[in-house]
Amino acid sequence: MASTPLEPTEFTAGRDGVVLAGEEVGDGPAIVALHGLTANRRYLVHGSRVLPRKGFRLIAYDARGHGASSPAPAGAGYGYPELARDLGSVIDDRAGSRPVILAGHSMGAHTLAAYALEAPGDRIAAIVVVGPAVTGGPATAESLDYWDRLADGLERGGVEGFVDAYDDGIDPDWRERLLEITRIRLSTHRHPEAVARALREVPRSQPFDGLADLERLDIPALVVASHDTADPGHPYAVAEAWADRLPQATLISEQEGESPLAWQGGKLSREIASFAQATPTAQRFGA
Repeated sequence: MASTPLEPTEFTAGRDGVVLAGEEVGDGPAIVALHGLTANRRYLVHGSRVLPRKGFRLIAYDARGHGASSPAPAGAGYGYPELARDLGSVIDDRAGSRPVILAGHSMGAHTLAAYALEAPGDRIAAIVVVGPAVTGGPATAESLDYWDRLADGLERGGVEGFVDAYDDGIDPDWRERLLEITRIRLSTHRHPEAVARALREVPRSQPFDGLADLERLDIPALVVASHDTADPGHPYAVAEAWADRLPQATLISEQEGESPLAWQGGKLSREIASFAQATPTAQRFGA
């Protein structure tokens, strides 16, 4: 048996003036990975090759304005309707006709929900929701002030300006690791001014009107929660609320005191693979 190629192949996708930079690795049924706000395509499974080794094709791309992807063109922005259209273009260009699994963290999780709520029922085999942070409805003024401070920091002081704004109220046990990750992540963007704009616009958009909308996603769903000590920006209670509303959801998390599962690329990949290979996901996915 030939070995599975583990070197990624780069691609571009997109429409309406947006060029999305991505990569894919492996053969088999497709899993499309979506990262969070200020991250890039490496930040769902963090470079793990577990999924292609287990017979899946992992497709990952940089959201508009992030990583190597182009900023939003004139007259467009960074709302969830636009992010969901970008996801649709990647699926159409790269995934073929078979159903796909969508796996996303934070902004990526919200984007896949927005897309899935409008997509044909046979297009998506299942979803993996990692660290959801919204419940529908407008964001609070306090939350928007926080995102605006981060955008101001990035615009005025670059990576260190962002880090200074971010370094506020972080649990001391996790502070150094979080700041190191943040510096590395922010240094990867070709268009930091676009990331700053996304920091203002994404939180002012909502992927759905309320959690009741999730009841329409009657497909297998894996919801990955994080405990609040290390990752308060993605509250455990919000992940629980998503799992309560999604009709076929399974909720998992790390143990309290451990590094969040969302930060452990290999372990998270194994959980996704097990989910994809299990009934009923495999029946829909063809895995």
